[in-house]
Amino acid sequence: MRKLIQSLHDRSPAWADWLDVLVPLVEVSLIGLAAWLVMRLVHLLTRRLTRIYALPVSVAALFLRAVAVLVYGGAALWALERLGVSGAVLWTAFTGFATVGAVAFFAAWSVLSNLFCALLIFVTRAFRVGDEVELLEAGDKPGMKGRVMDINLVYTTLLESGDAQNGTSLQLPNSLFFQRVLRRWHGDAQSPAAQGELERPTLQR
Repeated sequence: MRKLIQSLHDRSPAWADWLDVLVPLVEVSLIGLAAWLVMRLVHLLTRRLTRIYALPVSVAALFLRAVAVLVYGGAALWALERLGVSGAVLWTAFTGFATVGAVAFFAAWSVLSNLFCALLIFVTRAFRVGDEVELLEAGDKPGMKGRVMDINLVYTTLLESGDAQNGTSLQLPNSLFFQRVLRRWHGDAQSPAAQGELERPTLQR
């Protein structure tokens, strides 16, 4: 592409020097348009996945922000290169940002793992709000169980006893559900404790 532009520049008259400014501006405009079209496609794809898998709005918004940083960041570097910024300068800036990003990634690994596990919970449909679940401990130890009240990007809240106003709840990291065996009661099935209460004989008057 550069050879073609240089050939046209050499053959053009002196008054056509404005092409040196016009061509890079056109290229930058096309790069910006391509980045915008990619983000529009990502928006449509995310909207369809959110509808299919019933993903929360917070998960979709976080995914769109991450993709936007990658797409627009790459477009900005490409545009700077087309405007004549030195490749060595761009590479130094890229490696610097990549190093900072890698350090931040490892520093926030536990939080990021919970974010990823939250996405997996919705995609795999492991459980939903209102389900009764139990995380089984090793051996015969009783596990943590309760009814799912809320699933956010970091924690899953289980109602352990009582109700939302007067009771106890557990906040479990989302990654914990992929480290232990999960027991889930489907449909109208109830936990053994609840079934025992139902089967307990009542006193006759």
